[in-house]
Amino acid sequence: MARKIIIDTDPGVDDTMAIFFALRSPELDVLGLTTIFGNVAVELATTNALRLLEIAGRSDIPVAQGAHAPIAGRFNGPADFVHGADGQGNVELPPPSTHAIAQSAAEFIIEQVMAAPGEITLVPIGPLTNIALALHLEPRIAQNVREVVLMGGNAYEAGNATPTAEANIWNDPEAAEAVFAADWQVTMVGLDVTHKVNMTPEHLARYEQAQNPLAQHIARIVRFYRAFFERHYPHLQGIYVHDSSAIAYVLDPSLFQVERWPIRVELAGLGRGKTWPGVVGNVAREGALPWEGRPPVNICVGVDAERLLEMELGQLTSA
Repeated sequence: MARKIIIDTDPGVDDTMAIFFALRSPELDVLGLTTIFGNVAVELATTNALRLLEIAGRSDIPVAQGAHAPIAGRFNGPADFVHGADGQGNVELPPPSTHAIAQSAAEFIIEQVMAAPGEITLVPIGPLTNIALALHLEPRIAQNVREVVLMGGNAYEAGNATPTAEANIWNDPEAAEAVFAADWQVTMVGLDVTHKVNMTPEHLARYEQAQNPLAQHIARIVRFYRAFFERHYPHLQGIYVHDSSAIAYVLDPSLFQVERWPIRVELAGLGRGKTWPGVVGNVAREGALPWEGRPPVNICVGVDAERLLEMELGQLTSA
């Protein structure tokens, strides 16, 4: 039976690739998309989610709009220099013909999880605000969710939003801290692995050649995204594969090498948004402050990049 997932998303070029990857994977049953601020404002994230489902021919999947700002403080602003002002590489898509449901993202998550105990995996690939809000409104979801597989964080790798912090965590560190503190299974697919997965120009050319609407849309929007990467990462040709790596983990955890340590999120100062693993010299620190009583987190630290890329490209470029 297909694994039930809810994708919490801020589309976003890499979110688009992840959503389409999930929709093209028969092993997954996408119950809904919940939207969040991040790459774009939440209203545009919702519009983009609806547009993407139309392109995929899956407008039967509900979209629930989520938070417009972090739990504490203000939104840092969209990453239009990465994803374009429209979040879709400035390709100027028409308005969607469908609408978001009346429920908020947090309400939708709670309803779905509590209706199917132990069955639903949450896959947040943006800031973790909606997940933290759902947990606050209904703490029992921690005992009823199957797993939380998130794209975000950095245990050993440098940050990409600041020298220390990954962008999704940096956009709402308080929410991330709540998610990592909860007593549920969390898997962190962060920069420690996504910076090892390089989709090269040769890989990207396969989207151009594919004759399906999902691949063709990716081919159009990834040009802007690729230009950002090659401008800011001079050693890189192509793009890093961020959000799709979380989908790949849900599909096949054997792609990844995992360490299990508790995580604390830095909430102040220059390190705000940094995800600190409770380990020193390969010795667990969960019994010592500030990790005392924290649950262990699956931290992805290694990846079979070529196998992951072939899995994603195989699903997205087939007829």
